[in-house]
Amino acid sequence: GGVGVVVDGCPPRTPIDLDEIQRELDRRRPGQSSLVTQRKESDTVSILSGVQDGLALGTPILLMVRNEDHRSHDYDEMATKYRPSHADYAYDRKYGIRAVAGGGRSSARETIGRVAAGAIAQRILRDQFGTEVVAWVEKVQHLIAEIDPLTVTREQVEQTPVRCPDLARAEAMIAHIEAI
Repeated sequence: GGVGVVVDGCPPRTPIDLDEIQRELDRRRPGQSSLVTQRKESDTVSILSGVQDGLALGTPILLMVRNEDHRSHDYDEMATKYRPSHADYAYDRKYGIRAVAGGGRSSARETIGRVAAGAIAQRILRDQFGTEVVAWVEKVQHLIAEIDPLTVTREQVEQTPVRCPDLARAEAMIAHIEAI
């Protein structure tokens, strides 16, 4: 039905901006380019508890994103086969159980919780420590970008669907991914 996350340990009175969390989720939303899954999900986040009037209460914060385009039958084949490049096999070996319908911990949808919690962590790091988090793709297989970590900006990172601020290398990465 959906994916959620519980964020515990957030200091009371920390501003929690739903739009800020949604912007981060929008960055990982499916269907944005030919390089990612084409499932249509809005990934709209809701805060179910732990926040009042835009401020953390100091209690666990529960965030939820409901699935809109879930098609359990798309995963029927997973009952007898493991997906290449997914963690299905490793998860089955480690825990002895699989979430066949949707992939469970092996599903990319499961990253929603980390992205939403990360948006809250970024707020705390920015407000309390003056730290801004900027991450990018530096390598795709044999293609390695030239990036100065001291000067790269989030705006540069967001210029391409592979989120590589080296525009020439980003184009090569896109072509390589599409060819594969």
